Amino acid sequence: MLCKIGSGGFGDVFKVKTKSNSEVYAVKVIDFIAKELTDKHKRDVYKEVEYLKRIDNKYIVHCMDAWREMDVVYIQLEMCSQNLTNILEIKPQVFKRLPKESMNSYEYIISCEIFKEVLECVQYLHGLPLIHRDLKPDNILISDNSLNGRFIKLCDFGLVTEHDNIIHNKTLNKHTADVGTERYIAPEVIFGAKYNHKCDIHNLAVIGGDIFGINVLTDLDK
Repeated sequence: MLCKIGSGGFGDVFKVKTKSNSEVYAVKVIDFIAKELTDKHKRDVYKEVEYLKRIDNKYIVHCMDAWREMDVVYIQLEMCSQNLTNILEIKPQVFKRLPKESMNSYEYIISCEIFKEVLECVQYLHGLPLIHRDLKPDNILISDNSLNGRFIKLCDFGLVTEHDNIIHNKTLNKHTADVGTERYIAPEVIFGAKYNHKCDIHNLAVIGGDIFGINVLTDLDK
């Protein structure tokens, strides 16, 4: 184990190096006892493992392996050294501007490319058809390997749910209410209304604002 690189509600993520071939990976460690996880939260952890192992695609962080030892679950993932939050924090410094100053054309073009790749990731997920329900910069990773011409990947599938539009339109059943991260969660999810994949679109609008320096929750009302 080299160092801790992240943490969340369910567990912590560590950078590790294998003894056999010195390959570097990220390992997510979820301790059911230490985190005092409920049965529902445990099911969410197992669901995340199921989806990550089932989806092997350039748009999603790659899961090499997952296993359980006693009350601890380990998820071995490809190493992504940064997430979108990290990039947004340093972006003004890289382009030598103050946070409130307008972007120059170079930064704008790069911001467009970042957002385009995020949109492609979500488009792929919705085609499966799955709803992420917790899209935010922390859950958008920057891959260390861009050999396929892409560098943006989605992670954290603990709140992912399957969504079939045909079934959804014919039933009164609703997806779980009030899930996600407060700043990004869609109003229909907060208030327990019937919702579909469009709740992710709300998240994307807020993320897009973050990328381009606009607070869409307040600035557009001015």
